[in-house]
Amino acid sequence: MIYIKSPWELEIIRKSCQIVAGLLDALEELIKPGISTLELDKFAEEYILSRGGEPSFKGYRIEGLSPFPASICTSINEQIVHGIPSNKAILKEGDIIGIDAGVYYDGYHGDSARTYKVGNISAEAEKLLQVTKESLLKGISAAITGNRVGDISHAIGSFVTSKGFYVADDLTGHGIGADLHEDPMIPNIGKAGRGPRLYAGMTIAIEPMVNIGTNSVSENGWEFKTADNSLSAHFEHTILITEGEPEILTITG
Repeated sequence: MIYIKSPWELEIIRKSCQIVAGLLDALEELIKPGISTLELDKFAEEYILSRGGEPSFKGYRIEGLSPFPASICTSINEQIVHGIPSNKAILKEGDIIGIDAGVYYDGYHGDSARTYKVGNISAEAEKLLQVTKESLLKGISAAITGNRVGDISHAIGSFVTSKGFYVADDLTGHGIGADLHEDPMIPNIGKAGRGPRLYAGMTIAIEPMVNIGTNSVSENGWEFKTADNSLSAHFEHTILITEGEPEILTITG
């Protein structure tokens, strides 16, 4: 079921999204060679709790897997999403790291992700990050009342492929609200004019995951990585569909 949020629900979702956005801003200052992803996770958990929220991901359950053990997902280089923080995962000069964060606040979730540079990165990695970030903006631009989910998917997928990169198979965005993952699913590739129609009051998380070498994905428990070990990047915003331009909720106001 697709939910249209009421004004008071939207005010709460805005607050949860602002905690997420502030956290992702703050993490940028910490990301440097030598820090472990477990240290980043501890910082994130303290940040979220200190602002009255709870980490949406910690304890999240999927059938067949143990509950997710951390407050954020930390995915380095060829990892696409759902990387588990560890004291053995130490960032190195030239790495890229995707951090996905969710916050549950007063009954509603916010969700966002960014891929960060660790020191100086290769020109190829720079291009990957730029294309992925731009594809997210293309998708958001298509998220207007009267369009369909397929218009978002087409905007993202056609842009990524035009740049010579690949959309990761079977990993999608989603509706968001009282549940972290609600309908509709938002694929990152598809045909324009297809899928559920978009209406003002819907809140959705758009999240292109883009690979350099292949669309194929290798799965190991929670963690997804590229099948050919090429680099992958991930950017995500929670947005509100309005009667006009979409409102990005996960940027600091």
